[in-house]
Amino acid sequence: MKSILRLFILISIVSLNFLSCNIKAEIPEISSYEQTEDPEDEEPEDEEPLPIYYKLISLGDSYTIGQSVCEDCRFPAQLRDSLKTYFLEQDNISLEIIAQTGWTTSNLKTAIAAAEPSSDFDLVTLLIGVNNQYQNKPFSLYETEFIELINTAITLVGGDASKLIVVSIPDYAYTPFGQNYNPSYISEQLLQYNNYAETYCNNNNLNYVYITDITQEGLTNTDLVATDNLHPSALAYTKFVERILPIALEILEE
Repeated sequence: MKSILRLFILISIVSLNFLSCNIKAEIPEISSYEQTEDPEDEEPEDEEPLPIYYKLISLGDSYTIGQSVCEDCRFPAQLRDSLKTYFLEQDNISLEIIAQTGWTTSNLKTAIAAAEPSSDFDLVTLLIGVNNQYQNKPFSLYETEFIELINTAITLVGGDASKLIVVSIPDYAYTPFGQNYNPSYISEQLLQYNNYAETYCNNNNLNYVYITDITQEGLTNTDLVATDNLHPSALAYTKFVERILPIALEILEE
């Protein structure tokens, strides 16, 4: 009996060794995997931005309409063109001007009322007062109507006073024309006008750009005077814009 048992155990051992030598561990084959992008994860192509439309309006007299210079040479037009270089090509900056040579503050008030401009402008400039001085109007008239014009200008930009830029009055005493009319007295009077405007703007947190000193170089640099020997030239207006532009940019980029 023991012999049979031993034989059985021996046969079992031999069988197990045989099986272990012939059985191979099968490793499951893993197919290659390429990651595909989910359409939802793909970055969309850059869309062209929609154009932005800006509206400018300038109020004033001969210094705004650009007496004796070309239409694109006057300072509001140069300001518009300079602003365009800071925006996209498809953006649009329109310009409206209410100004005429010889206008006083009273004339400008009447003209604005007649024109009935909209109240959705993005920027407004105001340069007025020289003809009040030239026509010997009472200074008190300027004091009253300058403030009225300030308030009117602010309504044109939707009541946002930060979108107004007041520009100082040029000094025509430093022109060949002004030299024939008591230039020191002209400068003294215009200083009074500009001081009043600047003080009012400072007290009411309004933008004020001083350009008078540029025009006071007109006798030493005749290129700053137009061919009529009285008004600023295109070069002078370019220098105006160099001072106005940073404030205008800040207004439009808000």
